[in-house]
Amino acid sequence: MLYGTLSLAFIYVLAARGLLPAGILILYLTASAAAVIAYGMDKSAAQSGRWRTAESTLHVLGLIGGWPGALIAQQMFHHKSRKTSFQAIFLATVALNCGALLWYWLTVVRAR
Repeated sequence: MLYGTLSLAFIYVLAARGLLPAGILILYLTASAAAVIAYGMDKSAAQSGRWRTAESTLHVLGLIGGWPGALIAQQMFHHKSRKTSFQAIFLATVALNCGALLWYWLTVVRAR
């Protein structure tokens, strides 16, 4: 939970200092909240034998900026945190998202 919370706090600080647009912060907060909800629903479904959330859905939420919330949810619900194949793809989505955010900052925000 610590890394997810610190990541959101870092993005908040960047937005508060005008180094990132507020829309980016809103995107990360919204996608993170959606990720926490999706992980929670998937964990509940797994425990009760109901229809599960597709792993690709969880990965897309992380890719679009919900990875801090996904990190929080993985720890909070003890869900998907030990599945090696899931974690490998999840870490790739985090890297892609962070790379895209850095690219956006270097080419759009910093160019102003």
